[in-house]
Amino acid sequence: MISTFISKEKNQVKFTMEFTADEFDKAVTDAYQATKGKYVIDGFRKGKAPRKLIEARYGEDVFFEDAINNMFSKGYPEAMDALDLDPVDRPSAEFDKIEKGQGFKVTITVTVKPEFEVKDYKGVKVAKVEHNITEEDVEKELETLQKRNSRLVIVDRPAQDGDTVLIDYAGFVGEEQFEGGTAERQPLSLGSNTFIPGFEEQLVGAVASEEREVKVTFPEEYHSADLAGKDAIFKCKVHEIKEMEKPELNDEFAKDVSEFDTLEELKNDSREKLEKAAVSKAEYETKNAVLEKVYEANEIDIPEIMVEEQIDEMMREFDQQLRYQGLDLEKYFEYLQKDAKEFRDELRADAFKKVKTRLVVEAVAEAEKLEASDEEVETELKAMAEQYKMEVEKLKEMLQADNYALLSKDIKMRKAVDFMFENAIVE
Repeated sequence: MISTFISKEKNQVKFTMEFTADEFDKAVTDAYQATKGKYVIDGFRKGKAPRKLIEARYGEDVFFEDAINNMFSKGYPEAMDALDLDPVDRPSAEFDKIEKGQGFKVTITVTVKPEFEVKDYKGVKVAKVEHNITEEDVEKELETLQKRNSRLVIVDRPAQDGDTVLIDYAGFVGEEQFEGGTAERQPLSLGSNTFIPGFEEQLVGAVASEEREVKVTFPEEYHSADLAGKDAIFKCKVHEIKEMEKPELNDEFAKDVSEFDTLEELKNDSREKLEKAAVSKAEYETKNAVLEKVYEANEIDIPEIMVEEQIDEMMREFDQQLRYQGLDLEKYFEYLQKDAKEFRDELRADAFKKVKTRLVVEAVAEAEKLEASDEEVETELKAMAEQYKMEVEKLKEMLQADNYALLSKDIKMRKAVDFMFENAIVE
């Protein structure tokens, strides 16, 4: 097969793939050998009929389609390599007349990844980012730890904001009780804003065993059209009231929740972790600032198909997140009263930025000839194995060649971002 470049207009490339008569004849023979079992000829066992008899019965082109498909599936990647093309979409193919014993030519048109010379990625000037840790930050961290180790205890007093009440309730619109508005012994944290606006506030001051009517108006955008914008009454009964009892911040607390013997040691450890996190956050934000400058400095003619595929990926990821919450895209669209096209349009700008950013970073990696070493790949595999709580060798068995290629590419991309950061001028 001979591949010949014809033209390139923007990101559309046209080229030909030319196959000889011998290549075509061999492909037809291979197609006959692979599919002859499908054909029945009187006097011959299944799969034993000669090729000439099958062609005489079903037409001399009976094996052409399989032969051409096989030639194309093998020849197309070879043409991509020979012409150094990086396609981003399926090709369209125009075949010359195909005849027995003759070679033929295919004209291919395909969208390829845009080529550009990345610029202004060294010496980028950005403002220094700092996140200073204060004593107040340390105290808040200890308070969070304190809350995490708190417990709910029953109290004999009126309910206050922040308490958790155990209630029965039944919802009515007019005299009619509506579906889905009933529960028994339902815990509710007052002030959490998890119920309809105005519901929780009306339970403040209630006492155990009290029955109380709560009057609310459903929001106009409420997911159930039957209730949206309507006034309702919830008949509630309070069973018990609990408050959060926090442990005292002292040395005993430190021993209970950590490996330290004193509260001061726990404080120092919290401060060190916060400072380390602050440094990482500042570095992350600085890298993003550098990347944003390089992004703005480079103009790229991006094929629409790349943006559409990025939108597809974003929608798949969002749908997966919804399914973890017991929803899906269809229900989400119904709730927001929009369709898939509107949602895709909302994602378009973000998708374009993701695609362009990826192309810029890839171009820096290529320009600087950055590679992922075997040691770096091994380190990445160990981190993945630890994350998924697997043996490294077991993880390697599961990963295919494509996964290793993606892993190497991710490492190269990170090294490219690090390169821009290390060569930036932080003022």
